Amino acid sequence: MQRYQSYKFELRPNGGQQGQMRRIAGCCRFVFNQALAIQIQRREQGQAELVFALLKLRLAEWRRRPESTWLANVPIGCLQQALRNLERAYARYNSRQARFPRFKKRDRSDGFRYSDPNELEFDQANGRILLPGLGWLRYRNSRNVLGRVRSATVSASGKKWFVSILAVREVERPMARGPAVGIDMGIVRFATLSDGGCYTPLNSFRRHEHALASAQRALSRKTKFSNNWTKEKSRVQRIYVRIANARGDYLHKISNAISQNHAVVCVEDLQVSAMSQSEGAETKRRLNKSILDQGWFEFRRQLEYKLRWNGGRLIAVSPRNTSITCPRCRHVGRENRVSQAQFQCVMCGLREHADLVGALNVLRAGHAC
Repeated sequence: MQRYQSYKFELRPNGGQQGQMRRIAGCCRFVFNQALAIQIQRREQGQAELVFALLKLRLAEWRRRPESTWLANVPIGCLQQALRNLERAYARYNSRQARFPRFKKRDRSDGFRYSDPNELEFDQANGRILLPGLGWLRYRNSRNVLGRVRSATVSASGKKWFVSILAVREVERPMARGPAVGIDMGIVRFATLSDGGCYTPLNSFRRHEHALASAQRALSRKTKFSNNWTKEKSRVQRIYVRIANARGDYLHKISNAISQNHAVVCVEDLQVSAMSQSEGAETKRRLNKSILDQGWFEFRRQLEYKLRWNGGRLIAVSPRNTSITCPRCRHVGRENRVSQAQFQCVMCGLREHADLVGALNVLRAGHAC
């Protein structure tokens, strides 16, 4: 079977290459925003959205216009990928998987993609990669890339640039190992397993919240676009990067441990975006912040592909009544939930931690699927 895997490395560009990467990212952002403006205008006029082939014709026109001839100085494949990203964003919106596409802003998720493997040359022995429009770039060679290179995505994170290489290789079909397990997600306990295991939350945002607030207050007092404003903005970006890196590292460690020791994992089908959108009292706002700080959606995404790599399977079940159903006698009632952490069945008297009860019910629901 074929396994697609990405490998991310930190780039070590020189000054000229850094400037060119910023230009390519800016051109891709311009193309995306121009195409999105056209689609929104057609939507308001009741017309159908332009398909990718027609947007490519518009792109060719923009590259010939005198006011935007600078688009001709960057690889056209990267610009076409920006149109592909917009097409994918519309598809996710139409299938109700994401909200309506928004215009891209400078210094926020800057990046571009090379999708033609024939344009790429990867010299892993010398720690460098050849990218169109940039030439040979050095990178921090921290691990071996297995398989054939299919694409490369360049992205900015703070002041650093990274390249994510997608490779494909043939592997033997893996055999799943370990028993089935149910997982209950929570705030006080990040993940409670039906076998009694428990993972505490990292709360990476809360750990850096005071430092971030201090940096943001200092940024608000600076004159916009001044040298001091730029320095303070870099400080804010570094804190955000530190938060994201800590959360990602923690989620990868937990998802690796679970996927390697369990053949079937049952999780609650939580709608995280809907759970964290409500406005209300201060308590609810703090709860929304805690939910987003946990990274539940990313945890499920990592579990899904890692289980697939190990021959396992992820089952998503409805979270309805999982916290108020007795796993022994199956009695359902809100009176079973004594407190946020304590469960006691009014029928059979079972006493357990509420999160463990939820995990047991999730596992039972997964077996019924």
